[in-house]
Parts: sequence; structure tokens; C-alpha cells
Amino acid sequence: MDVVVVHGSAADIETPFLVLPIFEEQAEPSGATRMVDDLLGGEIARLIADNEISGSLGEVTVLHVAGGSAVRARRVAVVGLGKRDELAPENVRIAAASAARRARDLRLNALATVVHGADDGALDPLEVCRVTVEATLMALYTYEAQRQEPPKTRPPERLVVVEADADRARGFEAVAATARETAEVINRVRDLSVAPGNVVTPAVLAERAREVADRHGIEITVFGKDELAAKGMHAILAVNAGSVLPPVLVSMRYTAPGATRTLAVVGKGITFDSGGISIKPAEHMEFMRHDMTGAATVIGFVDLAARTKLPVNVLGVFAATENLPSGSSYKPGDVYRAYNGKTMEIVNTDAEGRVILSDALAWTAEQKPDAIIDLATLTGACQVALGDHATGLFSNDQRLADLLLQAGEVSGDRCWQMPLWPVYGEQIKTSMADVRNTGGRRAGAITAALFLKEFVDGTPWAHLDIAGTAYADGEQKWVAPYNPRPGATGVGVRLLWHFARAWKDA
Repeated sequence: MDVVVVHGSAADIETPFLVLPIFEEQAEPSGATRMVDDLLGGEIARLIADNEISGSLGEVTVLHVAGGSAVRARRVAVVGLGKRDELAPENVRIAAASAARRARDLRLNALATVVHGADDGALDPLEVCRVTVEATLMALYTYEAQRQEPPKTRPPERLVVVEADADRARGFEAVAATARETAEVINRVRDLSVAPGNVVTPAVLAERAREVADRHGIEITVFGKDELAAKGMHAILAVNAGSVLPPVLVSMRYTAPGATRTLAVVGKGITFDSGGISIKPAEHMEFMRHDMTGAATVIGFVDLAARTKLPVNVLGVFAATENLPSGSSYKPGDVYRAYNGKTMEIVNTDAEGRVILSDALAWTAEQKPDAIIDLATLTGACQVALGDHATGLFSNDQRLADLLLQAGEVSGDRCWQMPLWPVYGEQIKTSMADVRNTGGRRAGAITAALFLKEFVDGTPWAHLDIAGTAYADGEQKWVAPYNPRPGATGVGVRLLWHFARAWKDA
């Protein structure tokens, strides 16, 4: 989608759809909305007085502009920002996304918008510009790759951000460009996450990583099955044993000029998870194609780091395989030795994500990064604990955790920190090996994180359990309009980008 910033009056923009904001319980329009309303003869003010426009968050009211009006837009869409004293970036995201979806539903090829809430003073105008553009583009995402019929509606192809202040408009240009890159990467991650397991295989994930690396001149290494065996990565090979498709471990290295710190991001890439011998129930098993979202996020974050010249070195690593039952599958009761030499007893083959991550984390720690962050759709227990709106955060380094929590608030990919108290580790002790791969139902997300902690060799590390936030399904009571429903959210890309920018100087 083309995104351009135009210095000028909102009334002078020739567009099929002009988006203007209003607050809840606002007696009359203000800012750009008031200026346009004056030229429309007070029509917006009359609709507010008649309670036809309430300003409630995400409400969109479309007014058709008569020919010959001083307002050059064909339609004016008034979108609600909610209560003025509750204005936050998330309100802006919801408002921008709601308006964008209405433009798409009307089958319009373009839309223009002012930056919602930029003149209110409560938020940084550059920040508001960023979230307005990101949410608009994220809201227009659809996955149509497997359908023979063409989509019934096509998203607008052009977004114009209009700003009356010349200095502010110049500042918006760079911000809007970065927001466009961010949304494009997020939507590519969504494509990978939502695609069927027979379309996105371990080899395909490796190929997508190679395409990103080739595009940006990034160093990439792909370890196949033979290399994994030679390196002693028996945990990945164990999970892969039931599949005819070979596994991979992929390493992508983005080097930033002058950067002195390296952030490693590690992703779980189970391209389909049946549960293996500990097979899952048949109902909803089709959604286990999303179990590689952590790996997709790693690819996306490295792509965004290179696109935006992020001033941090990034080491992106993911392990990818299927987890299937067969005569050769790994079994409950088996014991395997991971890359760092630690042994694990397999209690449940459906706790496979942490198993492949053990090798990936141990190899990554050996590369001596300054910090490691892993992302994984790891446990249903985390979704039970936190629902669908917060990613579970676990860390052995509080400074790292604090920066991730802050980045979550800025980016919209919000996190909530969970404990890693040693007492929980009693649940994954076993006489058969150094550690067991599950501690049972109680505190399942915590014991999974403690298992991963065994393989980071003391490196500052954080684990992000995105099981509840990676996908929006039909059972959720509310889904933000910038996320598809049902569909992949692309969670983690924005979080990591904002975190890295803060972490480089921390």
C-alpha cells in the first residue's frame, strides 16, 4: 500500500474517504474536524446534537459530501476516539483500524486521514502518526492465497496522511515510512503463520528466511538433518522422528554498522503439531498450523531490523519441524541429550516446543549474544492464565523484563510478567534425567519457562509465551479491529523493534 504524507488542509484533499476524529461526549467538533464541519454547514455538529454521532471508541459515521462543496472529499468518516481523558495509543489504533475497514467495505481504492488526537496534547504527535498508519494497514490485511475465487472486496491501495503544520508534516514522513514497513512485515508474518502446514513446511520456512537474507545481504546458515545429528542436536531430531519432512535450524545475522551489542531472538517453528504419540483432540487441531509463529516472527523481526537499519546487531535463530505420530516417533519415557549436554526425560510428546527450543537456545547461547529473547506458542496454560490480550513474559534478568514490559505498552504487543521462583522447578525434576519436559498441569507456563532456562547458560534471557496472543479466533469476546478474525495477529514484531531501540542504550 502506498503511504504519503501531504502538507495541507484536510478540506483540500481530494479523496473518496476522509477520516476525522471526535471524542465521546464532545459537545462540538474541534481541530481539523471542526474546520471541515464549518465548510459542511455544521452537519457533524448537528449529528452530535441529535446523538447520531456519539464519539464512542471505534464508531464510524460516514457523511456524503454534496458536489460543489468546499470540502473536496467525496465522503467524510467521523470516527470515535472514546473519552478524551482516556486517550491512549490503543484508542488511536482502534479508531484508525475501524475507519480503514469501513473504507474497505465500501470498496474504495484510497483513503485520507488526519493523525487522530495529535492536537490534543496528551500524546506525542509522531507516536500518534505511527500508530495511525500501522493500525490502518494492519486492519486491511486478509489471507486469500488458498482461495480460487477472487476476494469480494479489495483493500484501498493508497493512504494519505494530511497535516496542516509544515514542520510536523516533515516529521511525519519518516515515521509513516517506518510504520508502513512495520505493517508490511507484520502482514508477511501473518501470511506464514496462517498458511496450511502442507504449504509452510520446515523447508519453506528456511527458504523464506533465505529470501530475506538475500534481499538485505544478511548472513544465513541452514543446518539440515545431517548437520543437526553431527552437532548433537538430539532434541530437535527427537521431535522430528515421526515426520518424513526433515527438520532445520536456521541462523540469520543482521549486522548494524557501528553496533556493539547483539540481541538474539529465537523462535519455535513447529509447522504442524498433532501432539505426537500424546495426540491432541481432533477438535480444532487444524489450528496447530500456527505453532510455527515464533519462527515466523524471527524472520519478520530480522527483516524489519534490516529495512529500518536498526542500530543493534540481531542474531535470529529458529528450529523447525513437524510433530507427528508414527512408528518412529519419540515416546513418553524416552530420554534425550540436548546440544549443551543436558538430558531430558520426555513425559509428554505434546510438550515438544520446549524440546526443540532446548537445542536452539543452547546453540544460541554458545554464540555469546548480549541477550536472548525467545518467542513460542508454547503452552495452553499461558492462555488460561492471561487470556488473549497479554503475552506471558518470563525472564532471568529484571532489567530485560522491564524493558520488554515498557516496549509492550508502546508497541501495543502488551506483556505480563510471570514468576520464575525456584520452587516451581521442583515440578520438572526427575530421577531419570537432568530435567523432565513437563511439570504437569499446575503452573504449566511457568514450568515450561523454567525448562527453557536450563539451556541459556546464564545469558540474560526472556521467554515470551505467545500462545494466547498469536491468533485471534471465533471464541474471543473481543478482537481489536486491526487484527483479523479469525487469523494470525503478527504479535511480537513491533514489541521486539521497540525493545531493541531502548535496549541498545540501556
